Amino acid sequence: MKTLRVKWQRLVSDGQTCPRCGSTAEELEKAISTLRQSLVPLGIGVVLEKEQLSVSEFNKDPLQSNKIWLNDRPLEDWIGGRFGQSLCCDVCGPSECRTVGVEGGIYEAIPADLVIKAGLLAASESVGTEMNESCCGSEGKKGPTTCCCPK
Repeated sequence: MKTLRVKWQRLVSDGQTCPRCGSTAEELEKAISTLRQSLVPLGIGVVLEKEQLSVSEFNKDPLQSNKIWLNDRPLEDWIGGRFGQSLCCDVCGPSECRTVGVEGGIYEAIPADLVIKAGLLAASESVGTEMNESCCGSEGKKGPTTCCCPK
């Protein structure tokens, strides 16, 4: 079975996180549930890894908080977005925290639909790679003829 790995990290200070990371956590749970249901028929499992950033790690690079990766690529890469920053709250102090911009919107908390879209794109890439290798081999050729699989 193939696996879609979703990794999310956020600042945790004295057991607390900021409101935007708290909202992202709720949205992420919804997205993971939907992705699991959608990808099971394709033989793809979904694993969610949650990592905590310490205050010192956060202070070194605040934009690493509330960051999501899918199969080792940032969410923004999958959805044609970009990351930005904005002031957050007292848990984060004076640091500006990560935002995601896509299709004219800027999101402080990452909505489930963006995670689902990125997850489906990441899953489709792994299915496409598997299909090419299974029918054409790792070189993309099928015997003396050219491979018929899309690249």
